[in-house]
Amino acid sequence: MKKVFVVLLILLFWATLTDARTVQKKKVPAQKKVSTSKINTEKEEPYKSYIVVESSTGKVLEGENIRAKRPPASVTKLMLAYVVLDKVAKGEINLTDKVTTSKDASKIGGSQVYLKEGEVFTLEEMMKAILVASGNDAAYAVAEHVAGSKDEFVRLMNEKAKSLGMTDSEFHSPHGLPPSAGKEEDISTCNDLVILARELLKYPKLLEWTSIKSEGFRDNKFIMNNHNKLLMKMPNLADGMKTGYYRETGFNVVATAKKGDLRFIVVVMGSPSAKIRDNVAMEKFKRAFSQYKILSVVKKGEIIDRDIILADGKYRKIKGVANVNFVYPIMNDKKGTVKKEIAIPEKISGEIKEGQKLGELVIKFENEQIGKVDIVSPTYVPKANLFTRLIRKMGFNL
Repeated sequence: MKKVFVVLLILLFWATLTDARTVQKKKVPAQKKVSTSKINTEKEEPYKSYIVVESSTGKVLEGENIRAKRPPASVTKLMLAYVVLDKVAKGEINLTDKVTTSKDASKIGGSQVYLKEGEVFTLEEMMKAILVASGNDAAYAVAEHVAGSKDEFVRLMNEKAKSLGMTDSEFHSPHGLPPSAGKEEDISTCNDLVILARELLKYPKLLEWTSIKSEGFRDNKFIMNNHNKLLMKMPNLADGMKTGYYRETGFNVVATAKKGDLRFIVVVMGSPSAKIRDNVAMEKFKRAFSQYKILSVVKKGEIIDRDIILADGKYRKIKGVANVNFVYPIMNDKKGTVKKEIAIPEKISGEIKEGQKLGELVIKFENEQIGKVDIVSPTYVPKANLFTRLIRKMGFNL
């Protein structure tokens, strides 16, 4: 009996030991590592707003938030350029004028050409510093030179913006730097900046300056490199305008590109990086050039084949001519036709001056009016003598 008890005790001990070993061999499943960092599944917005426009007509081809008000940053310098070029065209100032750097101008930070107080450059040299190197110091110096003070120049900027119909823009600086405490930001929109860009294209100097990729300043002691990298990324297409950036507003650009008879303007505002901004602009240009063609509808000087009776003229009748070219961008797959409707009076009294408006050519595409062209007299037509006019009133055709 004792032997049986001992055997049972040994078996029980062995079984307990075996179970313990089995438990030790069992692996506890490893817990999955949970990241405490928040995963952002939303893609970063490539822009806050953009617009694509055909330059000659101003036709908007596409856009998003085109009237959203945003700080343009250094794109503000395009408004400065407009004020300067307008005054040059009127003969009020000259590009050869000497601009002296004030103490205040020399202290402006951000992008600059490191002007020293008392340093003198021509207005044209300063404009290159502004539009190529985005020199805030040069912008301040030019503003003081042109208007006598920075504040008076800003007043001129807003006056010109209003005259152009830039109703959503308000400028508080000549350079676009972020405002100091208590000051207001410069504000504009894609729509307004396109209006400004189209006006600037009327001045060849603007593209001459903004197409410069790199140029020396101060006897080549300082090399200015253009911030608009689209000039390098789109050679033979992109040919000017301006970029702008500061942290709160993001990366902005007003750019233009030309291929054959087609010229487009693209504005992008509020991109998170310069690379993303440039990629958006390039994609918009690429799409526009691939999808649109320019249709030449009317040529300046083209004879409008409709006689106008001259009641008092030395000549009995006249045919008018178009006073401007008219082109229109249409999509490549559009099959519609352009119609030209002549709107002129049957007869006109008095003498006719060369270039005098006689009527209008109304242009329609797919039954929608797309524009008007003035019909003008190609020559001067004096009044007929008194005898001839009396005979005509009697019904004789002289």
